Amino acid sequence: MFIIYNLIFFIFFIIYLPVYLLQGKLNRDFLRRLGFLPRGIKFEHPIWIHAVSVGETNAIRGLIEELRKAYPGKQLVISCVTATGYKVAQGLIKSGDFLTYLPLDFSFIIKRLMRKVNPCCFIIAETEIWPNLISGLFKQKVPIIIINGRISDRSYSGYRAIKLFIKPILKKINYFCVQTDVDALRLRNLGVERRNIQVTGNMKFDLNLSAIKDPGIYRAKLWLSDDDKLFVCGSTHPQEETLILQAYKEVVVVFPRLKLLIAPRHPQRGKEVANLIAAQGFMPVFISQISGACPTCINKPVFILDSIGELLNYYAAADVVFVGGSLVKTGGHNLLEPASFKKPIIFGPEMFNFRQMQKLFLEHKAGLMANNALELTQKIKDILSNNLLAQQLGQAAFDLILRHQGASKRNVSLIKQFLNQKER
Repeated sequence: MFIIYNLIFFIFFIIYLPVYLLQGKLNRDFLRRLGFLPRGIKFEHPIWIHAVSVGETNAIRGLIEELRKAYPGKQLVISCVTATGYKVAQGLIKSGDFLTYLPLDFSFIIKRLMRKVNPCCFIIAETEIWPNLISGLFKQKVPIIIINGRISDRSYSGYRAIKLFIKPILKKINYFCVQTDVDALRLRNLGVERRNIQVTGNMKFDLNLSAIKDPGIYRAKLWLSDDDKLFVCGSTHPQEETLILQAYKEVVVVFPRLKLLIAPRHPQRGKEVANLIAAQGFMPVFISQISGACPTCINKPVFILDSIGELLNYYAAADVVFVGGSLVKTGGHNLLEPASFKKPIIFGPEMFNFRQMQKLFLEHKAGLMANNALELTQKIKDILSNNLLAQQLGQAAFDLILRHQGASKRNVSLIKQFLNQKER
């Protein structure tokens, strides 16, 4: 099976290489994916933490803070797969730390890189399974710990289909800190021993909002007055923006002071979203291009967030929030970010990547679910016409966060126990 995996991975690499050439991505970052690190960098038996993208990178903020308390002065290496995750991770490193892209999963790259870095342990956020990476770390006796682990419905189905291949890889991981009992059960069904699994909760509840600026700054940037309301739709996907615009077109007739901001999950889709907005009779306004007072030529604006790392600020400035990836079969996105600002939240039914979170929000009346554009229209109207409902939803969502915090501290406690046992 390893031979088949390596062959498929190699073919994928050869096919995708011309894309990198055409997009001009054969640069320093690409060299890091091949395991080439800057000259002169020194590694002192660091803790290596891997977070694939933006969501995982945000989730490890609390963990990094706790690790710095537990191991003051210890060097950290942080790696990501995506460019967006890498950009967010830049705000997590301090002097002496090192940020890089995860190397391509070829054995010879992994072997050479791990000898150079020589980490004291390798911590993986959520459940990123890279067979050659895990096998290479195992051979060099580097402890591997999964934190905030989860097995989604889709992943579980896929892993079961290749259980004979995945089981020996999972056994090379020393410890699993998982989000829920369901995740623990699924790992046991895949062959992981019970003693190597601990349910520690979801680190995404451990939000750090110290960097959030005054929401008034962002409302002013969008030319909003005190009487205006802001509807923020975060992490939206193709086809979803059409449904959002349909709903907004109905709602704005009743609430003409309501403004809409759409933040596509992938900002490079900005022009595509702008065309959809124009087709509905609104004027698309890219937030990156706003400077100064509202021009007199702007009529019926719909704002597009076309940059990375600012969505939290606009959630803080919002009056109503819709969390995307949930009206289309994408699996949903994190509800906790707007919840941390006590915002009334709406989401769709397709939350299968956040099933437990969706269940908690509905059980505690901390959010509203809309199954389609018609229901989305009605939910927005319900919130805007009922201040008490909006306050109750926001407070219930915030209380939910407070009740479920602490996973980062629990994970670091287990990591410390594990490393202390190893050193004996």
